[in-house]
Amino acid sequence: MKTKKKTSIQSKTLLYLLVFNVVIIVLLWFCQILIFDIYYEKEQIANVDDIVNVIKDYSDTNLSLLLQDISYQNEVCIAVTDANKNGEIYNSNMNGCAISSGNSKVNELMMKFINSNQELQSYQFINEDKHVSALLYGLKKDDSYLFIYSNLEDISNFTLIIKRQLMYVSIIGIFIAIIISVFLSTKITDPITAITKKAKKLGNKEFDVKFEESGIKEIDELSETLMQAQSEMVKTDELRRDLMANVSHDLKTPLTMIKAYAEMIRDISYKNPEKMNEHLEIIVDETDRLTVLVNDILDLSKMQSSADTLKLEKFDLVEEIKTIVNKYQIIKETEKYIINVEMPEKAIIKADKKKIKQVIYNLINNAINYTGADKTVTIRLSKSKRHYLVEIIDTGKGIKEEEIPYIWDKYYKNDKNHKRNVVSTGLGLSIVKQILELHNYEYGVKSVLNKGTIFYFKIKI
Repeated sequence: MKTKKKTSIQSKTLLYLLVFNVVIIVLLWFCQILIFDIYYEKEQIANVDDIVNVIKDYSDTNLSLLLQDISYQNEVCIAVTDANKNGEIYNSNMNGCAISSGNSKVNELMMKFINSNQELQSYQFINEDKHVSALLYGLKKDDSYLFIYSNLEDISNFTLIIKRQLMYVSIIGIFIAIIISVFLSTKITDPITAITKKAKKLGNKEFDVKFEESGIKEIDELSETLMQAQSEMVKTDELRRDLMANVSHDLKTPLTMIKAYAEMIRDISYKNPEKMNEHLEIIVDETDRLTVLVNDILDLSKMQSSADTLKLEKFDLVEEIKTIVNKYQIIKETEKYIINVEMPEKAIIKADKKKIKQVIYNLINNAINYTGADKTVTIRLSKSKRHYLVEIIDTGKGIKEEEIPYIWDKYYKNDKNHKRNVVSTGLGLSIVKQILELHNYEYGVKSVLNKGTIFYFKIKI
């Protein structure tokens, strides 16, 4: 496949401006020269037609005075002759008057008209002496023949000077257009070039670049967009590092525990079955913790790549919530957590059971991690005409209003130093978001500082 040649924006802008200016100058030349000549020709033909009509209808005896006035006022020359071409010429000094100059073509046409015995005839021809298009009218009036001659192109000295000046102006205009085009293309493209260079630096993770205003609205809007992108990239990079640190810590801790207890079994407790079973149980628990971490990362990656699909089925949400809550019995007994449940007797929904259970697990885990000193978590399920509302409530310190938009981000962690009471990865809320959006469910969070937080989602009936 042939690669299209790339051109810089400055070169293209310069080319377009030059083409625009040249087109304007050519149009000006076309209008002033070609169209002017066409317009002049039509006007002169119409003017001579009017003159012929005036002379033809004139009945006064003082025709000579009329012809003299007409010839000077309308820039034509008029000859009055008899059959032998003896007579008088009016305005004989007119520039290009072929009658007074004895032009052979005009003499031929005049004789042709006299011999034709016609009352009126017009001839359009080229005046070879002046190299211009010309018009000759023949009119028979009484016993005389009147010939009216007019140039169909303006050959006055003033017009020739104007045309010559227009040529010079056009040449100068092209040079000025080149200079202006170079200036404008530089003025327009320099800010874009500067933004491009800074955007490349931003792409190479040089986050300290600054985008200045150029005074051009569209370019400034682009700068603002890149500044917003820069801010998000800085934030994302920071949160990514936090996530890597958290995940690394989560991986390192159970691995360290597994190795330590495995060595203890090998070196010490293998002689004591009770101690060995205790240590093996810890290894199993830490392995489960690793499994949860890896599964959460895989689930999130799968959902974000749109590789996951829903397996919809009907089930009783109340029953599933009760089953989930029962699995927290150990922390209720050992760490005195209180998990309150407020639900109707039954709530039949159609959804992906496995994924909805994962949402509830993650929200309960999150609430247990962040609840207050009373260690109370409430799960509430209520019904309206159109949906079931599921709420998971904790009594913790709450979330700042400006941080709420970021809590669903997979890199975000509200409290990096909080104590986890259950197996968790910090990816829970991001997984919740992906699953609920996959179901097209409305979801959100309400929080009051130092009072607690409510995570909720709505399941359509």
